[in-house]
Amino acid sequence: MILKNYLGTTLVTIAIIILSTMPIPENAPLDDVPLIDKWVHMLMYAGFAFTIWFDHVIRNKKTISWKHYLCIFLYATLLGGLMELVQANLTTCRSGEWIDFEADAIGAAIGIGLSILANKIWAEKISVQS
Repeated sequence: MILKNYLGTTLVTIAIIILSTMPIPENAPLDDVPLIDKWVHMLMYAGFAFTIWFDHVIRNKKTISWKHYLCIFLYATLLGGLMELVQANLTTCRSGEWIDFEADAIGAAIGIGLSILANKIWAEKISVQS
């Protein structure tokens, strides 16, 4: 049931777990971009938070409350923290870093901001159609 209702969230969660535990290739593209790793963390977790919002709205067909936004932020941020702990303690090819965790949380917050904006647009569209 959860897989069906939250398919996007499930797929992005799996993608984050895989990407967070696989070795980083030598001479990766964009290696010369300053702080590229942090930008990638922010982008991943912004997309993740937005995906959770999207799945929830599609499933429930209504806008969400600040409590839902808080839960989305906490879920995304906790996954980021868990991945940093896994990298630090269970992988030999990655290292967990506090600054990566902070980038994950910033990304989740950006995703929440985008979700709030999309939620307002979606609510206005629904009210116009009614």
